Amino acid sequence: MPRRSELPEQFHQTVFSRREALAAGLTDRVLSGPRCVSIAPGWYRYATTEPSFELQVRAGLRWLGAGSGLSHTSNLAWRGLDLRPSSPVHLATRRRVDLSADGFRVHRFQGSLFLEEVDGLRLVGTARTFVDCGTVLSWQELVAIGDWMIATGLVERLDLLGFVHAVHFDGVQRARRAMEWVRDGSASPQETRVRLILVLGGLPEPELNGLITDAHGGFLAYGDLVYRPERIVIEYDGWQHERDARLRQHDLRRRELLEAEGWRVIVVTVADLANPTLVLRRVTDALRRGRFA
Repeated sequence: MPRRSELPEQFHQTVFSRREALAAGLTDRVLSGPRCVSIAPGWYRYATTEPSFELQVRAGLRWLGAGSGLSHTSNLAWRGLDLRPSSPVHLATRRRVDLSADGFRVHRFQGSLFLEEVDGLRLVGTARTFVDCGTVLSWQELVAIGDWMIATGLVERLDLLGFVHAVHFDGVQRARRAMEWVRDGSASPQETRVRLILVLGGLPEPELNGLITDAHGGFLAYGDLVYRPERIVIEYDGWQHERDARLRQHDLRRRELLEAEGWRVIVVTVADLANPTLVLRRVTDALRRGRFA
């Protein structure tokens, strides 16, 4: 039985095209065999190379060629916001694409993609991605995305507002509705969800990340969502607080200090978000008591 040839070292832990493979001495028989895996038309990885979101994205962008970009929720995931499963990978291009491939969803766009390079990948521009996500996400999810984009410095709120009112891309109507609720100062998408539960439930809009001081003007905390007249702070407590003992201890001490100064702290967890009516009722009851205290 003939000995199998060694696979070229330069293709380990990366993706490569059929043309590159043939130039390096591989054959179509090897490419279609068990040692290689096709991940996009004409693009491969070794079976020993661990599959990943990044490799899938790189293969897709190289498959579609210049002028294409990572789009929609895949774009957000690369920037650091995971909202949907990593597959299919969303890609955008302006040229007509007759090919399809498992694991990809290719969008043919009208108008500019406003391409940006982020950590070595071509991405559809931030503001356009916000609008494009209006075709696959709810307007409430778009609010969370807009808050997150602003908080992370990807875009200024006024620039995003101007963009959504200047373009006519698919998804723009939902994006315009979302912009009515996008705010500066929101610390996380989950915090945005809590805020929307409150205001859509009929409560006044809380102050975001408001500065709270003690009776002598000394710093106490920044409250996630603050109803200052009633001295109520609503805090979103994420899962990471349960896994970091030092952060958990810091939060407990912080809440003790706030309560000692007459503030009521309402903690909302990820489990609470499964029952928004109960969250709304807790805050409504606290506001009512605060007004008559």
